[in-house]
Amino acid sequence: MNGHWLRKRQILACLSHQHFVSGEVIAQQLSLTRAAINQHIDALKDYGIEIYSVKGRGYKLANPISLVNESDLLNGIDGRCFYFDETASTNAFMLGHATELKSGDICIAEYQSAGRGRRGRQWLSPYGHHIYASMFWRLNNDISHASGLSLVIGCSIVKTLADFGVEGLGLKWPNDIYLDHSKLAGILVEISQSSANQTELVIGFGINMSMSVEQGELIDQPWSDLSSLKEIPDKTELLIKLHKTLKADLQLFELKGLGAFLERWNEYDLFVNREVSLLMAPNSVSGICRGIDQQGALLLETEQGIKPYIGGEISLRAAI
Repeated sequence: MNGHWLRKRQILACLSHQHFVSGEVIAQQLSLTRAAINQHIDALKDYGIEIYSVKGRGYKLANPISLVNESDLLNGIDGRCFYFDETASTNAFMLGHATELKSGDICIAEYQSAGRGRRGRQWLSPYGHHIYASMFWRLNNDISHASGLSLVIGCSIVKTLADFGVEGLGLKWPNDIYLDHSKLAGILVEISQSSANQTELVIGFGINMSMSVEQGELIDQPWSDLSSLKEIPDKTELLIKLHKTLKADLQLFELKGLGAFLERWNEYDLFVNREVSLLMAPNSVSGICRGIDQQGALLLETEQGIKPYIGGEISLRAAI
């Protein structure tokens, strides 16, 4: 960790979301000048951290921030782990180093300057508020055998969060995780390289842990985070557990395919047996969702019967 981030993390450790802390107290604790504290506070705001500043009272975090314990993370992850305070994109980092990676290697960052979601959408990544991670996986088969993989990742994330006592979880085809019917997490799977015998994948995922009001206003759909829970899971422990679950589930997926996860998917499917509209720009089709098939396609029942739908440009919305 460079000095730039070491100082900022020290300042964050002095701040609280429950009460104000004076700049003078922080300066004394860290042996810095008040001017230096002010500069670091301003810089932290540029990274998406909402900090209240009141003359005569000091500083206060708008909402709690959870930072990874780097030592515990690196010791707890089985395999190589790349941890950054900031990077352009965890997916981009892994794609750029794919030739050097092994299945299970993971990249985790506290901040992404160019985080990406599906279909080129921006993924907002304020420093320290959420989980931003990407894992590399090498399938010893062609790309057709990766069909449904994003659904497996969704099942892994839900299982891990449930193990931490999170309730009200749901899955939305093809790759969103919901909490109390609002988006909690997303998945972006990208192909690094594919041949007849091998497919290299980078599996990116983001989980909202503590969204600030300021950042939340920039999101164009209902969202949720873990801050409303009685006890927010420890970020480091959650990442270690999730990495372990992902590796085990991907190994099972390679052996038995998506069929091994259908029961888990059906348990959390938010749209099964509901009237839905399936959008395939510029067209759409409406019907009753009947779950997914062994390849991960959405099964939609219309007057013509039940038909599978699959594709990267498909999104699912509740019928109006």
